[in-house]
Amino acid sequence: MTQPLTLAALLGAGAVLGVMGPFDTSDHLGLFPRLAYWIFLTGAGYGIGSLVGHVLSLRTQALHFLLRTSIMAPITGGLITLVVMSVNYLVFGLTPGRAAVASLAGTTIAIAWIVTAVLIYSETARPDTVKGAAMAPGPTPPLPPILERLPLELRGPLVALSVEDHYVWVQTTKGSEMVLLRLSDAMRETGGVRGAQVHRSHWVALDQVAQARREKDRAILTLTTGAEIPVSRANLPKIKDAGLLPK
Repeated sequence: MTQPLTLAALLGAGAVLGVMGPFDTSDHLGLFPRLAYWIFLTGAGYGIGSLVGHVLSLRTQALHFLLRTSIMAPITGGLITLVVMSVNYLVFGLTPGRAAVASLAGTTIAIAWIVTAVLIYSETARPDTVKGAAMAPGPTPPLPPILERLPLELRGPLVALSVEDHYVWVQTTKGSEMVLLRLSDAMRETGGVRGAQVHRSHWVALDQVAQARREKDRAILTLTTGAEIPVSRANLPKIKDAGLLPK
């Protein structure tokens, strides 16, 4: 409601209705009172629709847009009907009978249904690249090739690679899987993940190291998964350069 474009559109729509004088308002109101009448109702109707949409949008997001419309439009139209009746009573002193109320409510709900359907459909029909363009931080980085060897449910952030016989245990934040691969080949498939080989049998993603401690001439890394990986003496400089141990 505070956006200049929204206010301009509401003012323009209200002014057009004020000049046209629909629903016999041209017979009962002069130009300027009629402009004020329609500008107020246009703004009130948009405000009610926005409020209903804000409250119900997330709660009905999983539903088909026609079902969402059929839920939101009667509520919007019913509230607008009450506002219109209140304004008409204050301006014209009108107290409509049941038939008039039913006719007004039917017309208002029909208009609300059409407007709501168009707005919801236009929102859901937009491609995600357009709908999220303003908030998207950038393109999603590609998965490390090693993760393509894992089942879909295990494809999470890479944690560690460990040798076992002729296999490599590939550990992610979602679990682990054994693949038939040499450690050297597995490390080449880690892509842009920042990591290091810390032992002849182990590679770790440095961002997944929760703690590092010295044990005599070697070190032990505790990963975010709780697993512990030994660091050989020859690879201690890598851990120190990464800032995980004091130099």
